[in-house]
Amino acid sequence: MQKTYTYPEFAYRQSEEQRLGVTRRHPVVIVGAGPIGLTAALECASRGIPAVLLDDNNTVSVGSRAVCYAKRPLEIWDRLGVGEAMVRKGVSWNVGKVFFHDDLVYQFDLLPEEGHKMPAMINLQQYYLEEFLVEACDKSGLVDLRWKHKLISLSQEADHARLTLETPDGIFQVEADWVIACDGANSDTRKMVGAEFTGQFFQDRFLIADVVMKAEFPTERWFWFDPPFHRGQSVLLHRQCENVWRIDFQLGWEADPAEEKKPENVIPRIQAMLGPDVEFELEWVSVYQFACRRIDKFRYDRVLFAGDAAHQVSPFGARGANTGVQDVDNLVWKLKLVLDGQAPETLLDSYHEERAFAADDNLLNSTRSTDFITPKSRGSRVLRDAVLQLAEEQAFARKLVNSGRLSTPTPYVASSLNTPDEESFAGAMQPGTNCADAPVKRRGEKLWFLNQLPAGFALVVFAPEAPLPQVSIGDVSAQVVCVGRDFSDAEGLLGQRYDAQPGTVYLLRPDRHVAARWRSFDAARIRAALARACNLKEPA
Repeated sequence: MQKTYTYPEFAYRQSEEQRLGVTRRHPVVIVGAGPIGLTAALECASRGIPAVLLDDNNTVSVGSRAVCYAKRPLEIWDRLGVGEAMVRKGVSWNVGKVFFHDDLVYQFDLLPEEGHKMPAMINLQQYYLEEFLVEACDKSGLVDLRWKHKLISLSQEADHARLTLETPDGIFQVEADWVIACDGANSDTRKMVGAEFTGQFFQDRFLIADVVMKAEFPTERWFWFDPPFHRGQSVLLHRQCENVWRIDFQLGWEADPAEEKKPENVIPRIQAMLGPDVEFELEWVSVYQFACRRIDKFRYDRVLFAGDAAHQVSPFGARGANTGVQDVDNLVWKLKLVLDGQAPETLLDSYHEERAFAADDNLLNSTRSTDFITPKSRGSRVLRDAVLQLAEEQAFARKLVNSGRLSTPTPYVASSLNTPDEESFAGAMQPGTNCADAPVKRRGEKLWFLNQLPAGFALVVFAPEAPLPQVSIGDVSAQVVCVGRDFSDAEGLLGQRYDAQPGTVYLLRPDRHVAARWRSFDAARIRAALARACNLKEPA
């Protein structure tokens, strides 16, 4: 039954610039080779940007850590060529169940409709996720992955940053046009630029145990409030691949982390939950306290923050890594336009505008989940328990139950890059929203809509032909894709999800968010919307 994971050791290599004793300027240097830094490097490579990726370690994350990855990040990783492998390796699930004492209060389905390539959620140990990303970075030819390179200081000039690095061969410096800081919640980079990181620490502790066992639990998310095997607290259960199960036990603020991690204290908790006859082995144990915080500015001159270096949320709702991947998705296409001189540096200010908005939305949802899971007074606990009792019979009460509202993308509905609707549309695909996927066909082959979009801006025209093959403003072009010529709406779901009457046009950003939409093709309006999406001066 024992599953033994062998941690890879990646080779430290002395760079040419260190060997020659010269300081070189790189377009992008990324600090931190966790899931977000690796994704940032792969995103840069996909857009033709050479990137140097630094990490002070030389292996993947110890312990499974992040577990749940949602549909939107999976779609991003799919665009980067690793999503399908992650889904094959991971455990896909849609259904969650909430229990109060012994009773099933209610269950939910994250993706009740058909017609999506990616599942609602997969569970996959973080070390496997990072392995996929490291392999893809190595194959890209544009990612210079430098292990055992620790950032020890950073200074900024008007047009670049200078990074001082410590390696097994000594200290040297590199320069970067731009730095992407993905070095986690305790980010040294954040401290080096003097950024503020404020928010709320929660006075509670949780035990994480990754357990190897063969169990009869279905592949679902199960959450208990006040179960008989852990009275007065909450418990969360998830299945991962290779018979590894993640169990989270709420401990309370008074718990001693060192004592709680000892096997002689962990094992009885798990045995009480599973029953005396279930055999299991511990793979990894940790105790954590969590916070809901974010950085004051996502951009500090030439340094841009992403992932936990920019924001920190509670683990309930799977908002940490999922949110960080969407940070990178938002940032790198803008960085590409700026590096190529096709858009002004002020475009990067929209990174803070949009992702701080998303971070605040996640912090709000995360705080609400935490307040429901860990009531801070007798009155709030009585109210919570009453909601749970009602939810078993009354549908209205189920909306009030919050065991961790699961990660969903935040639409940039108020973004300055959006062009507001001038005509009437139904459905969810308003400007600022990430694009919904749908099945399509070309020459009888079933394909997926998101996979048919170009890397840059796209003009999706719901008609067999369009007046122009592309529309441009300055050096930026939006490539036309015709539904009916390039592929067909195989099951009518694409048109339904985009409320696409004949002739409807959508301008999609490189990160596959809607920038604008119209009921007909008007080149002048499209050029104005394209300029706005790039923060360029609109054409006269």
